[in-house]
Amino acid sequence: MAKRKGPEFLRYCIPIVEVLRELDGSGRPAEVTDLVIDRMNIPESEQEVTNKNGGSRIRNQVAWARFYMVKAGLLSSSQRGIWGLTDKGNDAVMDDDFVLALFRDAHQQFVEERKARKAAEPDVTEDDTDVDSVDSIDDYKSDLLSTLKGLSPEGFEKICQRLLRESGFQQVTVTGKSGDGGIDGHGILQINPLVSFKVLFQCKRYAGSVAVSAIRDFRGALQGRADKGIVLTTGNFTTDAKREAIRDGAPPIELVDGDKLVEMFENLSLGLRPKKDFDIDQEFFDQYR
Repeated sequence: MAKRKGPEFLRYCIPIVEVLRELDGSGRPAEVTDLVIDRMNIPESEQEVTNKNGGSRIRNQVAWARFYMVKAGLLSSSQRGIWGLTDKGNDAVMDDDFVLALFRDAHQQFVEERKARKAAEPDVTEDDTDVDSVDSIDDYKSDLLSTLKGLSPEGFEKICQRLLRESGFQQVTVTGKSGDGGIDGHGILQINPLVSFKVLFQCKRYAGSVAVSAIRDFRGALQGRADKGIVLTTGNFTTDAKREAIRDGAPPIELVDGDKLVEMFENLSLGLRPKKDFDIDQEFFDQYR
């Protein structure tokens, strides 16, 4: 089989468009990425591979594929983070040659924009097989995850305890015990004056993906001890792990990956100081040049 031309992440362009078409034109990033991984039958072992920055290599490459398709006008750029097909993307007849041409055109556009702003172009060429993280688009998010990953195991457990308390949990306790089936703590979620749930939680300070085996082990420790479980990680979860968490006939387990973890810190303004920033609208100033 001939080697695909262009960066490796281009292999995700066609599946992304196909998935979005099946979702009636739009979807959340995690949802689209999971469906792309399933469509391509990517094994769990490959999903666990990390890039140079410690994030999921596959999910990072999917994000790069989406980034270039936004530049090419096939996908829309939503401020709310939703991935959506444009009319151009919905009507496109895509094959490998189309995707390569898309990349070349969008890459040239990107180079020209960066030159206009007198900034360096990222080192992405047609022969690259890996790329750096696109998280730099939201620097504080990657910085927050790096900070959390840099905590001690005990420190990460305690900050998860604080996060759960801030989110409305009561009697949140970190057990700090080893050999307890991976259970790091427990708490009570009071739904109303008459209904409450006992919850056990596990904290995984990961750089990569949490595999399905970890969810199964946690569920085994959960049996008969609580109504619900939560796994919090700075990484992400494989698609098999996500399916296992909601398997019929088993106690449900809530999964909090790095993106959701950051979102919780944002919503609570916990450890984050808000600030206002602006990007220059070069097109606006073109009329005055």
